[in-house]
Amino acid sequence: MSQLSNLAQHIARRPQRIALLQQIAAQGSITQAAKAAGISYKSAWDAIDELNNLAGQPLVERSIGGKGGGGARLSPTGERLVQLYQRLESLQAQLLSAAEQADDLQLLGRLMLRTSARNQLSGQVVAIHPQGRNDLIEITFDAHARLLAQITRDSTELLELAPGKPVVALFKAGSLQLHPADSTIAAADNPLAGQIEQVLDDADGPAEVRISLPSGQTLCALLERSELQRLGLLPGQAVLASIAPAQILLGSPT
Repeated sequence: MSQLSNLAQHIARRPQRIALLQQIAAQGSITQAAKAAGISYKSAWDAIDELNNLAGQPLVERSIGGKGGGGARLSPTGERLVQLYQRLESLQAQLLSAAEQADDLQLLGRLMLRTSARNQLSGQVVAIHPQGRNDLIEITFDAHARLLAQITRDSTELLELAPGKPVVALFKAGSLQLHPADSTIAAADNPLAGQIEQVLDDADGPAEVRISLPSGQTLCALLERSELQRLGLLPGQAVLASIAPAQILLGSPT
């Protein structure tokens, strides 16, 4: 099954997201599309970042600072995704009509698991390095960027991981560390070079920092205000992010 098909199924479990994509195509504005889809502007950005990350390429192309919070349109891949979703929706209706017992639908519901992890990067396994009862899984999600994830040997076998296998790396925003762009970070700590896209400073809690990666995917980090001020992070600034391998969870879309 293709990555686009997997993503269409992911969206099918969260109908507001397909509504958001459809409204972006119609409105040409993230602000107006969010209102039409019945979600907040922040939630719309979160959804777009996650969908772009899972696709491994932009589904929504946006420009900052335009009328109504910036212009936006679907990329050719985004347009194909909406069309694919519509076909899957038709197939889903046929499947549900064929289900004879309510237990069948309950089982499907249990299998369709959501996650609270803000960062979800789609990639594929490059190599598996045994480490005692654990494995260090090497993943590529960009021509120049790789991640190392430490999981148990049982998890490796359960997910049937092997070189070339598509995976999704998940980690919480609070576990992502940010450093000045000229910092020296060991390869084992997963250094990821990017650019500050947006800083949402919350007086009642941690600040949210969005980092754009060269691949077009986006990371989200949560920083205490004191740390944000110490680093002096501003939109457009280069930054280095890192994540410990043990903080990364892996999922297999197939």
